[in-house]
Parts: sequence; C-alpha cells; structure tokens
Amino acid sequence: GLGFNIVGGTDQQYISNDSSIYVSRIKKDGAAYLDGRLQEGDKILAVNGKNLKDLRHKDAVELFRNAGYDVSLRIQRRLQPQNGPVGHQGDGESGGLPLAAIVVPGLALAAAVVWILLKYRQRM
Repeated sequence: GLGFNIVGGTDQQYISNDSSIYVSRIKKDGAAYLDGRLQEGDKILAVNGKNLKDLRHKDAVELFRNAGYDVSLRIQRRLQPQNGPVGHQGDGESGGLPLAAIVVPGLALAAAVVWILLKYRQRM
C-alpha cells in the first residue's frame, strides 16, 4: 500500500459540510512515511490527476488501491488545527507557540513602558 489512511468522502464527512478526503494517519516505515512529504491532516485533492471532489469514501479508497507504483498526489496543507485525530503528532507537543510565550513577554514589555513613563513624568 501507500502507507497512509484516509478519512472523509460524501458519505463519511470528517469535517462538517466538507466531503474532502484527508490523511488521517501515516504508517511508520510505509511509503508515505519514507517519502516524507505527506503529512497527517493534508487534504488530498487528486490522485494521478483524478479529482477526489464529491467521491464516496469507498470510491476514493479504490482510486488509491488502483493508483499503481508511481503515484502523484495533489494536496492542500492544513492551515490550522481542528478537532479530531487528524493532525495528532504523537509526541505530546502542539505545532505552535503556547499562548504564554506571547502574552508574558507582552505584559512584561507593557509594564516596562508604564514604569518608564511614570519615571519620565516625575522628572518633569
């Protein structure tokens, strides 16, 4: 196989009001894992030039099974995480900065600016 699992389709929408096909899992040491370009959460738009839009899940699976040895995928990267198993990285780390990494330095900067302004006013 190609070394990954998919979810979605017109009959099994993974995301509400979206019948697209998504990569749900990449199998360790499978073809997709070894290639390294495909990621969990990617939306697969086409396989070997065949559009996956408005396909039932089983029809999409059949396209992948009959894709042959050289497979060309057209994908769209997920821009932001959504709920569900897609995008799970397995190492316990989120993909972005924690909120505290932004808020704490911002608050410290604001406090420093207020302190400087107060000191400056006292001198006038």
